[in-house]
Amino acid sequence: MIAFQFPGQGSQHPGMGKNLAEQFAVARETFEEANDALGFNLAGLCFDGPEEDLKLTANTQPAILTTSVAALRVLQQETGLIPTYAAGHSLGEYSALVCAGALGFADAVRTVRQRGLFMQEAVPVGTGAMAAILGLDKEKLETVCVQASENQVVAPANFNSGGQIVIAGHAEAVDRAVALAKAEGAKRAMLLPVSAPFHCPLMTPAGERLAAVLETVEINPLRMPVVTNVEALPNQAVGRVRELLVAQVSAPVRWEESMQWMLDQGVERFIEIGPGKVLSGLIKRMARQAVIENIQESSDLQGLA
Repeated sequence: MIAFQFPGQGSQHPGMGKNLAEQFAVARETFEEANDALGFNLAGLCFDGPEEDLKLTANTQPAILTTSVAALRVLQQETGLIPTYAAGHSLGEYSALVCAGALGFADAVRTVRQRGLFMQEAVPVGTGAMAAILGLDKEKLETVCVQASENQVVAPANFNSGGQIVIAGHAEAVDRAVALAKAEGAKRAMLLPVSAPFHCPLMTPAGERLAAVLETVEINPLRMPVVTNVEALPNQAVGRVRELLVAQVSAPVRWEESMQWMLDQGVERFIEIGPGKVLSGLIKRMARQAVIENIQESSDLQGLA
């Protein structure tokens, strides 16, 4: 069994997708489709930067989605591989839904552009923060967050793998949680260079605005189950796609559980599609016996058939 996995925010870098667009018409056409859908030169931003503009959440989200879908289309054209399951980390869930046929690509690009704006605008810049905590178990870290909150918000945002959990919330509460986590024996606790506190209750207003956008987007039957961030279980029900995407904005990403569920079903091959190799590294910690591959440029196609 094969699973396709799609990266989220943080995997972006200038130059992403350029090689594929130079080598394959289907990738070039994907970037042109994104440019037309958004009304600006997203392809140029992906290929040439500048990095400061690429890091803006409203740009990052459509840029990673487009690069991932361009890589997906090349992979499909050149290998014919069909996954049993698809999954994506946070933003990457939209790429997974395009892969499954639930979302049209142009609709997905426009939606994540709005999603990025809503998430950025939900919390004034500098008010929120995120931090990665390594070496504390889930229960202990949840207790740390409760103790650190002091009438503010701080909560687990990403359960990644190998004891790596990201927390998010008000900047002062995150600082307190980092100090407490270190005192409780965390191996590392460090602030992340992000522009907003994603996947925590502070994002609830962004989810409400996103819900209105998703009501205007057509959801099609899913060709394969998408293992969702919110539930860490497969969804193939058209009627649940919108609610899960809205909940995802302010709920933690249960990535480790999602990967474990797929491993338990017998998935032995994971292909990361899009920029970076973050997800490949996470699954490697969990399943050393699994075949782990990725595609972000043409040379990666060798041996993928």
